[in-house]
Amino acid sequence: MRVAVIGAGIVGACCALELIRDGHDVTIVEPGAPGGPQSASYGHGCWISPASVVPMSMPGLWRRVPGYLLDARGPLVIRWRHIVPLMPWILRFLMAGATDAKVEKTAMALAGLLGDSPRRHAELAAEIGRPELIRNDGVLYVYPDRQALEADGLAWRLRCMAGVRWTELDREALREREVNLADRYALGLLVEDGSHCVDPAAYVGRLVDVAVERGALSVQGVCKRIASAEDQAVTVEMDTGETIACDRVVIAAGIWSKALARQAGDRIPLESERGYHAEIEGTKNGPCHPVMPSDGRMANTQTLRGLRLSGQVELACTQAPANWQRLDILIEHARKTYPALNSPDEWTVNRWMGHRPSTPDGLPVIGPSSGSPDILYAFGHGHVGFASGPITGRIVADLVSGARVPADVAAFSARRFK
Repeated sequence: MRVAVIGAGIVGACCALELIRDGHDVTIVEPGAPGGPQSASYGHGCWISPASVVPMSMPGLWRRVPGYLLDARGPLVIRWRHIVPLMPWILRFLMAGATDAKVEKTAMALAGLLGDSPRRHAELAAEIGRPELIRNDGVLYVYPDRQALEADGLAWRLRCMAGVRWTELDREALREREVNLADRYALGLLVEDGSHCVDPAAYVGRLVDVAVERGALSVQGVCKRIASAEDQAVTVEMDTGETIACDRVVIAAGIWSKALARQAGDRIPLESERGYHAEIEGTKNGPCHPVMPSDGRMANTQTLRGLRLSGQVELACTQAPANWQRLDILIEHARKTYPALNSPDEWTVNRWMGHRPSTPDGLPVIGPSSGSPDILYAFGHGHVGFASGPITGRIVADLVSGARVPADVAAFSARRFK
């Protein structure tokens, strides 16, 4: 079949490769260079972990909403000027995590996407000739004391239900693993199956390059409209005036998928969790593993370019300007977490803000549109898009071919929002 993939982030790139593997003619549409800063794949925290099954919305979260509106330095901030347009999404978001039963259901659905994500990425990186881009050093969660760990008890119970295994490290064992970690952290939980990507931009870019080498056509531009036609199933109309005729369309355009899905008959409550990162070149004496401190809720990961500090969720309208003070918070916390970091005078700080495409229930939208079985969705992955890219690509390719998919996709249907 002729298949157009709208979007060349990690999800779109994996969809394209899997569709080519099945013998389809593929056209990839992306507004910028694949793997570039316009995509959420570029700026994420680099983690590829089966432990990422814990949804953002958890029981009791509603009590913290006033604080999110007032605390400009918290790990999750809601810009109060945007509260009215965001309110429908926020209410759905709070309801999605209202009970233990709801978050258990979400975690188990995510486990189907994330359980073997490190293996899938390792195999994919080897296939494209860049195995060094995926490292399997585990991921480490660190806590100041037992009480802080117990406060995260539900999260770890969800991970246990999802089959995640970990090793608890006491203070001495933690210091052996992380010699530069601040003394205030007394214990850690090491998820040894966790991996990370040391250069997300290069990885995604290489995935698309390989797809092109295998016959895909890469088109730079913006998809403005998807329409039915008489002589073919669908057409993709570009901002350049070009029209792409195809039998199937895969919408994997991240936050920009919302408008395209509406053309296909679905009103998806998709909003941007605006994420930030500071990537510091020239740092010394930082973490040895990917680390998430419990008191910062941010990923500290060493990449080929430097120490990447990512996190700081901000809810605001997509068009709102970036608040670069969020990066000051990340850097300030990192200096407290790793007291031996060298002087900032030796650093070069690269900054990024992007849009994690997030549904209120924490689950992606994967499967056919309501308006046409020829239009397939693969978006809304929130914080787990990078990790779940390979299996999403395989699911989409199997849906196009009518084969049995490798995961239960009922939970990801667009129809759940009807």
